[in-house]
Amino acid sequence: MGTVQTDVTKQLEELERKYWQAIKDNDLDEALKLSDEPCIVAGAQGVASLDKKTFEKMMKSSSWKLLDFKLADFNVRLINDDVAIVAYTVHEDMEVDGKPLSLDAADSSTWVKRNGHWVCALHTESLKGDPFGRDRAKT
Repeated sequence: MGTVQTDVTKQLEELERKYWQAIKDNDLDEALKLSDEPCIVAGAQGVASLDKKTFEKMMKSSSWKLLDFKLADFNVRLINDDVAIVAYTVHEDMEVDGKPLSLDAADSSTWVKRNGHWVCALHTESLKGDPFGRDRAKT
């Protein structure tokens, strides 16, 4: 991996960490600064395209709070000078509806460079475990 690739890889890993920290700190301004408009999100609840107003409403009305997170196993691919894909694993400690919850997931983001700054255009999260849900089946 060349020096430019290594520098971009480190920069994108740091941006993912800043994004997560903004969510943890409930720092709407920082989260919006790091988000493309609209930003597409996909996960267990479905798919959404979030403009700034919708993103703000989502952050202010959520029934959960991120208490801590650990990102690991980064895999970064620079598609061209202005587009990159970042994938990694995450451990999340949260409070959901007033109760503690921990989960492990695999996340990915697509970052694009707009006016010289990287912003997240797409973010996905998949809970780790059996893809058919057998590890969550009630007995």
